[in-house]
Parts: sequence; C-alpha cells; structure tokens
Amino acid sequence: METVRLDREIFQTTAPNGLVVLSERVPSVRSAALGVWVRTASAHESAPTMGVSHLLEHMVFKGTERRTAQEIALALEARGGSLDAYTSRDTTAFQARVLDADLPRALDVLTDLVRHPLLRPSDLELERNVVLEEINTVLDTPDDLVFDLSARQLWPSHPYGYSILGTRESVSALAAADLKRLHERAYFPGNCVFAAAGNLTHERLLELIAGQGWFDGDGGRGRREGVPPAPPVTPAVRGSELRHPKETAQTHIVFATDSIPYADRRKYALLVLANVFGGGMSSRLFQRVREELGLAYAVYSFTSLYRQMGVAGVYVGTQPKTAAQAAAAIREEYGKLAREALVGEALEDAKQQTQGQLMLSLESPSARMYRLAGFPVYGEPYQSLDQVVATVGTLSADEVAAVAAEFFAPERQTVVWLGPEKNKS
Repeated sequence: METVRLDREIFQTTAPNGLVVLSERVPSVRSAALGVWVRTASAHESAPTMGVSHLLEHMVFKGTERRTAQEIALALEARGGSLDAYTSRDTTAFQARVLDADLPRALDVLTDLVRHPLLRPSDLELERNVVLEEINTVLDTPDDLVFDLSARQLWPSHPYGYSILGTRESVSALAAADLKRLHERAYFPGNCVFAAAGNLTHERLLELIAGQGWFDGDGGRGRREGVPPAPPVTPAVRGSELRHPKETAQTHIVFATDSIPYADRRKYALLVLANVFGGGMSSRLFQRVREELGLAYAVYSFTSLYRQMGVAGVYVGTQPKTAAQAAAAIREEYGKLAREALVGEALEDAKQQTQGQLMLSLESPSARMYRLAGFPVYGEPYQSLDQVVATVGTLSADEVAAVAAEFFAPERQTVVWLGPEKNKS
C-alpha cells in the first residue's frame, strides 16, 4: 500500500485494490468522525431508474447479515454517537460520529451497512413508502421544489437535471433486483473512499479497516467495467425562463446557471463573488431586496460544485404581487456585479470574508472529514487550509472580474418561478 503524508497530521493511503483512505489527527478532541463515500450516485442513473441510488442508501439501514434495523439504530446512538447517510449527484455517503474509543464500533457498523445489506423485497415495500413520503414532502415544500425544477430546466436530458430522490413513478417501479444490481456493481472497495478526522492515528485506522476486509482481494477490479461513468455534461440551457403554477402564499424564484467543476481553481473567485452577492446580511442582495425594498424574508446566493460541473445562482421568496419587482432588482444587481466586479477595498474585504468563513468552517472533526473526502472524490490535488487561504488572498481583480463577467451576466441566467398563476393584489 502507498501511504503519503499530505500535511502535518494528514495522511492518505491508496491500497492495491483501489480503496483510498484519508485521515487527520485532531488530538484536542475526544471524538472521531468517520465516513465512506461510494463514488456512484444520481449522476450515474438513467431516467427509468431515477432515485435508485437514494433508495439503496435508505435500504441498507433496513438490516444486514448481522444486524436488524433497530440494532443498526442503537449500535452507535446507545453510546452517544450518531449515524447518517446522504445521496448527492456524485456520491452516496455514510458517516458516523462517535467517541474516540468507539472508532472500531463505528467502522464495524459502516462496513456492515455498505458491504452486507440484506436488501429484502419485504423491506423494500415499506421503505419505498418512506421515500415516496420524502418526495411528497418536497412537493409540499416550494422552496425545495423550485430547486429541483431549476435543475431540470438547466439539464432537461442529463442526470444532473434529475431529482436525486427520483419521481413517484420511477421509485414506484424500482424492484429489489435493481437495488441488488446497483449494490453489486458499485459498493466494492475499489469504488470507495474512507475519510476520518478526530482523536485517532492513521496507522490504527488502517489496522481497523484491514480487519474488516476492505483491503482483501482486488477490490472489485473486475466489476469496475460495470460501473457506468456519468455521461458527459451536455450544454446547459441558458437565458430561459419558465413559470410553474402552484397555489402558494409566496412566489419562489431561482436564478441559476452552469458554472465550474469542484476542482477548478476559479471556484475561489466564484465563492468570493457569491459571498458579496448574497452570502449574508451584508450582501448586496440582502441589503437591496430585503433591507432597502422590503420585498423578501429569504434571499441568498448559492453555489453547488460537482465533479463535472457546477451551478451558481440566487433564490428569493416573495409575495406574488411583488415577485416581478424582486426579480427586476436581482437582475439589476447581477448586471452591476458582472460589469463592475470587485476592486480595491471592496475586493480585499470580500477576500477576507471568504478566508474567515473557510477557516471557521473547519472547526469540527466532521467538517475536516468532509473536506478530506472531497479531494479524491472530485479529483482535486490536496491543498492545505493555509494554501487555500493564500490562494483566496492572492486573487487578482482581473481574475475576479473574468468570473463575474462570465457567470453573473444577467442574460446567462435561467429563471424558474413557482407560485400562483396570477399576482394577488
């Protein structure tokens, strides 16, 4: 196995079978955060199987070869720890947070979930209803639903535009055989990344992982041919506008455009601009739309960066009768930022804000664990926090202006509205 020291307390091991293990020792805490990332998720799905990755993530908790669903729930919670999972565009992840002494137990539970689920048809019928209720929750939550509609509008025929949860129709059609097929082709060591942070050592972590059999065999190399790559990203739909009628108290609007992949260095300029644009109470959108015009309670910018591409945009929720005014104000702010970008003291303040957020975001072992996993998952070379902070600090006005002109141009934004068909007076 090849182990390299990435930083003073950070190590990465790549096993012959393809498994990647990263850890960061944080001796000042009494806890450990541990997770395993399966590098197959919604971006790898076909339209008929939309939601299968998310449904499988649910189903592994229904029972394994050694544990019932209740025993899985109690295994870590009974000792004060926690166990969770999520499905994203690029990965399906399972994490635990425990006392440092319970690291072996956490690894045992995670291994059981990922490697040995039962995936019984009888459990599927129950869990399918749970996921359908989750879908119903989104359908009844317009400030969530509008983001799904936005993604679909940007990429109508690509998995990046699919709902991660799937649709009622696709989830209802999935069978236990679909879950077992996905598990067989994707949940093997060579397609996984382990990341951990807390009061632990890399050597001990490797011993525990080895004891669970993760380094055995070829890691499923023969199965890698069965792992479909995410299809190449098709050009996003830019500059369109679509209105979806729904009887709601507010009109929910998302401005969005395709942006850059996670590993693209320009993401730091994008983050700086997004902070200034709609990242907090001092941001331009908050000050203009909420404080000056009084048009919204919630207005903010967002960036979501994936392995192949990213999304950048703005959300606002406002009364139907003021929706057009709010949208016009946001377009105006887009235009200002695209034309003028940031210079002088404004740029330095924005960089300082982003640097502070980056440092404060890594105060917990869980946050450090997520950061470590991101490097192999998104194909980005390791960078220390000091290097990232320095990169933000050295951003030039020209670099920031180029990103602002490209991604904040108002004519580039695709706008999705969700709310009443007619403005209420």
